Amino acid sequence: MPKTVHEFAWPDRVVVGTIGHPGARTFYLQVRSGKQIVSIALEKQQSAQLAEKIDEILDQLITLEGNPFSIPTSTPIELVDNDQLEAVQEQFRTGAMTLGWDPTTAQVVIEAYPLTDVDAEDNDGSLDEDDLDVPEMLLVRMPVGTARAFAKRTREVVDAGRPTCSLCGYPLDADGHICTLPEI
Repeated sequence: MPKTVHEFAWPDRVVVGTIGHPGARTFYLQVRSGKQIVSIALEKQQSAQLAEKIDEILDQLITLEGNPFSIPTSTPIELVDNDQLEAVQEQFRTGAMTLGWDPTTAQVVIEAYPLTDVDAEDNDGSLDEDDLDVPEMLLVRMPVGTARAFAKRTREVVDAGRPTCSLCGYPLDADGHICTLPEI
């Protein structure tokens, strides 16, 4: 079990943002509550999957009869956050992450753990008790509107990277692109 848990039950702000130029960006999940700020580095793909899975959870919950958790179908305008990241001091680089739903508080729950040697060797994404012997973790609980806004912003941040080549699908670099078309 982690020795330090950076827990945010009702954060003032939770966003994914980047530092750097397209092609050399570092992605961060940043959470703030009052003066406490935690920033963890994560991969672009982790960011994209996190946004996708949050929307999937919320979209499934909307289908419950009467929408008992008041899940918004789109991002509430008052929760849109397009501000830059606040001062970033990286807490850790993310390895394993879990995503869940707490019906008692109507919140989406994110758990993030530091990258370990086990993560580098084992890519199946499953966690067991032995893998949880890490010095720290991030635990974030987001209300449904905040979660919807988080997912929208995260998709926008991910999509703001390098454009892709319409022929081969690989990213276009600012200093040129050698298209590697598949052989026919």
